[in-house]
Amino acid sequence: MRTLRKIISSHVAEVQGTPISRALPSDGVRQISPFLLLDHLGPMTLVPGRPFVVEDHPHRGFEPVTFLFEGGNEHRDSAGGYGLLDSGDVQWMTAGSGVVHREGARKDYVDRGERFHAVQLWVNLPKAYKMTRPKYQDIKAKSILVWEQDGARLRVVAGKLEGVPGPASTFTPMLVAHGKARSQSSIEIPIPESYNAAVYVTQGSLRSNGQLIDARRLAWFDNNGPSIQLFSPVESEFLLLSGEAIDEPLATRGPFVMNTPEEVEQAIEDYRAGRIGVIS
Repeated sequence: MRTLRKIISSHVAEVQGTPISRALPSDGVRQISPFLLLDHLGPMTLVPGRPFVVEDHPHRGFEPVTFLFEGGNEHRDSAGGYGLLDSGDVQWMTAGSGVVHREGARKDYVDRGERFHAVQLWVNLPKAYKMTRPKYQDIKAKSILVWEQDGARLRVVAGKLEGVPGPASTFTPMLVAHGKARSQSSIEIPIPESYNAAVYVTQGSLRSNGQLIDARRLAWFDNNGPSIQLFSPVESEFLLLSGEAIDEPLATRGPFVMNTPEEVEQAIEDYRAGRIGVIS
């Protein structure tokens, strides 16, 4: 079994005035390649008459991925991507050479004062694909297959878990899944030995290597075994994040993730000049 390298505590950050829990980058860890950022929003109750929207903003050089656990989300981008998400859906957007998008809680959900709960994950792109054409994958819950073991259910979003494939198309090998475990469940999840691996607990708590992983904490595992073992003392929910590291230089500034500072400056210039696009 893989051993625990570090348990990373989230810190409070803000996205357009809304507090969120940020597990990556955090606690001295810049990334767990290929994963760059993990923001956890909610669970929260939407306030009728108060829109919850992240207005138009750019990205280049990576893939922002939204896991919607509860609620309704609407996405629109400058490459023509559009999607309406419901509970259990996943939005996998390749920013590539550049895209401007907006997303937020759907107006009908806000009007009804419903619950909203989501995680946004940033997945790095290797140098060869940083300027690839933008695309949008609207992954519906019904298309996500499930792997089960001893009271745990893992919805496989990307990669393959013991023959269960995920619907997301990725640029580097990875295994990403959304899991739920009943109280007193013991789970052993096989992970390719070349993959980095981490587990983020959204609700409840897990144990691994005798250590407790509470909600809003990210457990980062050593690359020293073919599987990770988890025990769920209470009913829990989590994200499994694993994938081959991208061993390349990393230069970042805000919503731009490139290989050199010069490429980041070019991205900023392109955005200011309108070359990344506008939402029609």
